[in-house]
Amino acid sequence: MTVDPAALHPGAVSTAAPVIAPPAPGRLGTPLPTADAMGYLDALGRWRDARRRELDQLDRAALQQAAQPAAAVDVTHDITLSMALWKAASDRYELLRATWDSGRAGVAERERMATLIWGRLDATVDPTLLAKAGSPGLAVSLPEACRLSDALAGQLRERLALESSGLEVAEHIRQLRIQLERVRDQIALEPQGEGRRREAEKQHRLDRRLKELVEKAGRGGDVGGLLGPLEIELATFERDLIVAAATRREAGAKVDQARDLLAELTAREAALRTLVRRCVETVDPAPHYAVPDVAALGAVPNTLGRLQAYLDRLGKVSQAMNVVADAYTAALRDHEELAGRLAAYQAKAGSLGYGDRAELREGYRLAEGELRRGPARLRIARQLVELYQSYLELQTAAGPGASRRNE
Repeated sequence: MTVDPAALHPGAVSTAAPVIAPPAPGRLGTPLPTADAMGYLDALGRWRDARRRELDQLDRAALQQAAQPAAAVDVTHDITLSMALWKAASDRYELLRATWDSGRAGVAERERMATLIWGRLDATVDPTLLAKAGSPGLAVSLPEACRLSDALAGQLRERLALESSGLEVAEHIRQLRIQLERVRDQIALEPQGEGRRREAEKQHRLDRRLKELVEKAGRGGDVGGLLGPLEIELATFERDLIVAAATRREAGAKVDQARDLLAELTAREAALRTLVRRCVETVDPAPHYAVPDVAALGAVPNTLGRLQAYLDRLGKVSQAMNVVADAYTAALRDHEELAGRLAAYQAKAGSLGYGDRAELREGYRLAEGELRRGPARLRIARQLVELYQSYLELQTAAGPGASRRNE
């Protein structure tokens, strides 16, 4: 029988294979193929949920180690940055879902989805979280942010010593080979020069270490103590490469930066208007926030002095969009939560044999009717769901016999 270490150590991270972000389809300025868009959204949603669970576990493990100073590892900055990256990727996923509109996205919407995927993501990251993590704003796209999140999570798992006895050596080696390939691809994007030569040499050294480790494992040697340091060094190297590439782009022409941000905000504005419209049609009361009008900012200036002020205004518009997205997403989530509760209560009533009771049938009809109403009055819907719950609890407490006597 296999025993899950997480069951023995509640703060431990699951020893399943590490969560890896899906490859992103398409490119900037070109509509996504329908099948690619659907597949990517599905995979990204599963990655988002799995990474959130993993970060919660890592955070709990860090807190438990902090309570034991002798074993404590300071990972506060990496966890904070990981949470900020996850929030940015999750918000962008919600905008992609809204634009996809359950498969009803046309050519224009699928081109907007490509912009949301490959456009800059740094404006979506909460600057206060980045400041706490000691990291500047990163000019990264959604796929780069996901890869950076993968690298950070791997580094955190090793630094907290949560996987040293959980994963099979073969799986460790497979993941290291995959990571080395990502590092090799990232180095190929570096500009020619001394820096690229040094990074290539470091990559070759790490590659040699992995080959030596594989050979030792093949001879039956114990490589458990060698895997962790190599994984930490490789994860740190990959993270540094991603951050360095982002920093170079950040230091590039600010005109291009402003144009990219403007295109990204324009796509977000259209996606937000779709999200707001869906919310207003679904729930009442809906939040009362105006979607910022990106066109009101005017054209991108071409002088350095005016450009910085323009970038500051773009940043404020992005923060305002974050507020709008959070508010309307929360309202829709409340509606989904009520619908889920009602469905669960109905299933419970059916399993207990109470589904044909008159008061339960009537309670379900009223609650479902209100939830399907456009827009659903949330206060009334919540009361009706709770009324159905109360009917079910009374019926359960009375038992089948009492119910038949009342009828």
